[in-house]
Amino acid sequence: MADVIIAGCGPAGAMLAAELRLHAVDVLVLEKEPEPVSRFQVLSLHTRSLELLAMRGLLDRFLESGRRRPISGVFAGISAPAPENPDSAYAYILGLRRKDIDRLLEQHALDLGAQVRHGCEVTGFEQDEQGVSVELADGERLRARYLVGCDGARSTVRTLLGVGFPGEPARTETLMGEMEVGMAPEEVAATVAEVRKANPRFSIRPFGEGIHSVVVPTADVTDRAEAPTFEDFQRRLREVAGTDFGVHSPRWLSRFGDATRLAEHYSVGRVLLAGDAAHIHPPTGGQGLNLGVQDAFNLGWKLAARIHGWAPEGLLDTYEAERRPVAEDVLDNTRAQMELSSPGAGPRAVRGLLTRLMDFDEVNRFLVEEITAVSVRYDFGESRDAVGRRMPDTDLDGGRLYDRMHRGRGLLLDRTGKLTAGGWSDRVDLIADSVAAVDVPAVLSRPDGHVAWIGDDQQGLDEQMSRWFGAAAD
Repeated sequence: MADVIIAGCGPAGAMLAAELRLHAVDVLVLEKEPEPVSRFQVLSLHTRSLELLAMRGLLDRFLESGRRRPISGVFAGISAPAPENPDSAYAYILGLRRKDIDRLLEQHALDLGAQVRHGCEVTGFEQDEQGVSVELADGERLRARYLVGCDGARSTVRTLLGVGFPGEPARTETLMGEMEVGMAPEEVAATVAEVRKANPRFSIRPFGEGIHSVVVPTADVTDRAEAPTFEDFQRRLREVAGTDFGVHSPRWLSRFGDATRLAEHYSVGRVLLAGDAAHIHPPTGGQGLNLGVQDAFNLGWKLAARIHGWAPEGLLDTYEAERRPVAEDVLDNTRAQMELSSPGAGPRAVRGLLTRLMDFDEVNRFLVEEITAVSVRYDFGESRDAVGRRMPDTDLDGGRLYDRMHRGRGLLLDRTGKLTAGGWSDRVDLIADSVAAVDVPAVLSRPDGHVAWIGDDQQGLDEQMSRWFGAAAD
């Protein structure tokens, strides 16, 4: 019997498997597709996700396959420079092909000892007090202590679990693809700029190597399960822009709507949800991939703690309590972005006003940090503003903080030289560094990089150790 079965080996599922394996949890990942995804589709990793990859020593692998670009135009496509003096060493966007993201994360999980089986579709399950029995499409039955549905927007796990998925159905639809463009670059830019005056959702953006991302609204909503044809793109481009821009050699074609839904619960008994199985929204702002990866980072260490028996009461419940409000915020900001990108005098007027407001660095920074998840703060009931927020990477004596977080454990950074991890040293690493570039005496970080405590007294530290890491070992 496995400790955890994960349905779906997309970014959320693969990242969750890797996080569990850092804690020696026996993990089996079941992916219904017989082969890894081979789509050319380019996706964006934002600052917070890049920080998480750095925490696990993965970022260099992603940088080798990706392309950096500045953090600009991330909110509703409104042009604005990157904020000054960002609070992160990873303040950029990294564009990668979807197949490279999937490949790198799956390989990371495999390297850590996860089992991944392709061509295995979960079609049913039953849970009891001891575990979950999972049925596959070919009739095979498997058993695990927990099941996590990372199986996408049409999640079988969520449906069978009976969890509601309320929200709004798609009201608009957009074609999105990647292809080459025959028209001269300056002519493309001029035409796109003119079209966007009336239709901000329209865009043609170069990705390099001759490939362009093409986004063009459709006239109505169709069945998303039916992929668009290249002729659909050519015809709709001519209708909207008066030219098809000489597009040719398509790499990837898709369509998306603005359906926005959030699972009523992220867990029922021994079955949990993460990624698109828990939330869907339009891709404006490029947040979906990042939201799912960050779900996995939050959940992994908590589920491992439950399995190994050291989780304090209610720790696993904090997964939903922390991540569902974050998803609510993402859904709301994508709703706002879609409205700002709608044709019509009203949306154009509001978009124009917001464009002028974004000339103020405070406004621009607020929106950028909202999209890139840098501003996320979990409510730990503490008065200190930094508690509950992410721990930025920082210089240490002889290295960087994130380089000391590869094992996925808690971390105590002590500048006083007086504190100890004590009976939690099997779950929390101690760095005694009087010259660390932080402006507090000591800070305790959870395995997901969020600050759990700031102070200088051992008693206060021990209380928070117990809160997040359970009882001290004898």
